[in-house]
Amino acid sequence: MGENNYAKELDVAVRVVHMACSLCQRVQEGLVSSISNDLVKSKDDDSLVTVADWSVQATVSLMLSESFSNQKVSIVAEEDAQTLSKSDSVGLLTAVVNTVNECLAEAPKYGLQSPKEALGTSQILEAISRCNSTGGRNGRHWVLDPVDGTLGFVRGDQYAVALALIEEGKVVIGVLGCPNYPRKKEWLNHHHHHQSYQSMPKMSDTSDTWEKGCVLYAQRGSGEAWMQPLIHGNKKHTWSNSAQRVQVSAIDDPALATFCEPVEKANTNHSFTAGVAHSMGLKKQPLRVHSMVKYAAIARGDAEIFMKFAQSGYKEKIWDHAAGVIIVEEAGGVVTDAGGHPLDFSRGLYLEGLDRGIVACSGTTLHEKLIGAVYASWESSNL
Repeated sequence: MGENNYAKELDVAVRVVHMACSLCQRVQEGLVSSISNDLVKSKDDDSLVTVADWSVQATVSLMLSESFSNQKVSIVAEEDAQTLSKSDSVGLLTAVVNTVNECLAEAPKYGLQSPKEALGTSQILEAISRCNSTGGRNGRHWVLDPVDGTLGFVRGDQYAVALALIEEGKVVIGVLGCPNYPRKKEWLNHHHHHQSYQSMPKMSDTSDTWEKGCVLYAQRGSGEAWMQPLIHGNKKHTWSNSAQRVQVSAIDDPALATFCEPVEKANTNHSFTAGVAHSMGLKKQPLRVHSMVKYAAIARGDAEIFMKFAQSGYKEKIWDHAAGVIIVEEAGGVVTDAGGHPLDFSRGLYLEGLDRGIVACSGTTLHEKLIGAVYASWESSNL
């Protein structure tokens, strides 16, 4: 596969994810002029994250269709417009329309084209409902999770915007926006988030110091993963010089390794992963992190291991993993199911045929030890 096969796709995807991150931050900070005071007053957090979810999906759908107007753009995404159009909350829909238009107006700042005029409700609903592809092994499918980690978003903690491109059943590019990625990795742990986010000094817009937030991206077969700082405020952004390469950690001793897992008990079996960690000789407390930011932590070298063992019967969705997996792999890491097989993104909306759970490691040494520990713990736990 030629290096530059996907140069345009990657470039557009990175810019669009930057736009989406900025949209999410504005919704989260209540800066979107149109989100009616009632929504903000009622502190109905769910409605804010719903506005972010649908607005990101509409924006990404519109920008991809605009940028690749010469091809039929197929998008697999999480949100379904049905619920929005029939929802009793006209307020939500208005907020989505205004949020999307405010975001699209900023497109030139990201080197993309704005529509000539503001879009109406029907155009925006249509953009959301166009994202109805079911993926599969043929053709090209963009895969989007507009706001991954809803609870993280609501709590002002970790969440991600994830966009990947699958071609002929293989992930070929991945972009992961992590708007709240902290400057210090210790702050990733959700237990810290109250003190850390509230007390994190707001950097002034003139400083070039890293603020929180980043966008990571990679292209299949390049052997490289890259990170850019989020664009803050109204700085005119130059694309060329802001990216830096990220690589997985070199630690291969389990006693020194940091392991991340989901926060919610519903999403993973904490007691089983604790058994695996013990059996493998991991000594540190797990970092419990919302969303695909866990993949970002491995790619950036802030953690060495990620495990997720959902309840039996739960089917992992492709949009929860595609972007993170390719970024970790190109940064030098390994991602498989618990049996050591690669994840199969060619089977539609779900990772079918997954053996028990998902494990990601910074390198093969830890990965082999982890797979061994999973087998040992599985035997003894008889899940």
